[in-house]
Amino acid sequence: MGAVSGDLRAKLLIVDDESELLELLAAIVEEAGFAALPAQDPPTALKIFEREQPDAVLLDLMLGHSDGFDLLRELRRRTDVPVLILTARGGENDRVRGLELGADDYIVKPFSVRELVARIRVHVRRGRAERDPRRINGGTLKAGPLTLDVEEHSVKKDGESLHLTVSEFKLLQHLMCRAGHVVRTSVLAKEVWGYEDDGARDVVRVTLHRLRRKLGEDASNPQFLQTVPGVGVMLRAEQT
Repeated sequence: MGAVSGDLRAKLLIVDDESELLELLAAIVEEAGFAALPAQDPPTALKIFEREQPDAVLLDLMLGHSDGFDLLRELRRRTDVPVLILTARGGENDRVRGLELGADDYIVKPFSVRELVARIRVHVRRGRAERDPRRINGGTLKAGPLTLDVEEHSVKKDGESLHLTVSEFKLLQHLMCRAGHVVRTSVLAKEVWGYEDDGARDVVRVTLHRLRRKLGEDASNPQFLQTVPGVGVMLRAEQT
């Protein structure tokens, strides 16, 4: 069974400096129906990325003498394709830093193969759907100073274009569709990312933080994307 619908297999760039683990990960994703693009260092990874234009990236943070965070930062300068961090560095600081730099997900080693493949599928399908010119769920959403064009995958605030990752775009789209209503964190995790586990709350929280920053909100006193403690998030139709 293919990784996603369509004639072409989705391509996954895998970056890990451990050759044995890299081979294992490549075998896992190939078995799942993806085309694996392995790389052991950032320069090679960037060359492969530019040449192959993968659908998603699976990135280790510890790359020998290199820092996976630096590669993540460079990838985010070039693309908004989903980036999933896979690492043994499971501390909250590392997890939050990776998500703040633009990662779409964070998976800690040792990992469940089933969960890893499921999460890759979610991000690849969502990313491909956003880039598919044939999609029919077009339309324009407006809320306060924001205008979101689903078909063009663009967002403007007061007429000025904003550059959002796929996850940030989907989160904003979901909240704009429900402007003026509180959306539970668990609902966002499930409907935007496809996750039902408690660990996904960090992904929601940090992606929301990144989104606020790009919207120019005061993180200590947000007026537009408001968090209701213990419940969820509400996008105000008008700023106060």
